Amino acid sequence: MGCLVGLIMGLTGAGGGMLAVPALVYSQGWTMQQAMPVALLAVSLGALIGAIDGLRRGQVRYKAATLMALAGAPMTTLGVLLAQKMSQPSLMLAFSVVLMVVVMRLIAQVHAGGSASVRSDAMAMINQQTGRFDWSWTTAGIIGLIGACAGFATGLLGVGGGFIIVPLLRHFTNLSIQSAAATSLMVIALVGAVGVSSAVMHGAELPFLFSMTFASASVFGVLAGRRIANRLDSKTVQLIFAAMLFGVAMSFLWKSM
Repeated sequence: MGCLVGLIMGLTGAGGGMLAVPALVYSQGWTMQQAMPVALLAVSLGALIGAIDGLRRGQVRYKAATLMALAGAPMTTLGVLLAQKMSQPSLMLAFSVVLMVVVMRLIAQVHAGGSASVRSDAMAMINQQTGRFDWSWTTAGIIGLIGACAGFATGLLGVGGGFIIVPLLRHFTNLSIQSAAATSLMVIALVGAVGVSSAVMHGAELPFLFSMTFASASVFGVLAGRRIANRLDSKTVQLIFAAMLFGVAMSFLWKSM
């Protein structure tokens, strides 16, 4: 399970937590609240390794990632507190709805032919000569808002936030899909670490041996996924990702009812 979670995360820059949580819920018989910290630990560690690889390739926009992490950190704690107060069926239903929104967005993007192209009319633009953002208050506000949304989802649903970061970066900036995914992994690593710490401080338990085994396997999967991602067509990757998320969403919707 850890290898599969890491593989998907390495391929897309997202999806690790969305697969890790249901995998742990079904295989271990845990509640979502029990699965979240273990999933976050694995996702955060795997994302860290993937981000290091992205930095080495020059694909990570580290200033934007840091801003998103700073904006997302306080929202992560808020999400954790809200998750502790929600019922299990309500949390599963919310999880299913979010997944379906992501699925529809991914399919629409592929159908429009926009998964591989780079926007020329984005609100936050990368300077093609320097490869970095042309920073302004508008750019900072957009990047910060993306981070805040990702942080809240991280705490509430126990996911890394990449399923929000990557589509929003692709919509509001002219980042390539590879750079958006690599930058997302860095944010996931930073924000996920805050989410794990917050969950543990609020009483969550991390079974040590199981957590370390799951996290180590996810790191292996991320490394494999990063290698494959540079060889696959981005539209193919998104369609595979969307199909997997649709299956998970339907499964959780059924269980919540």
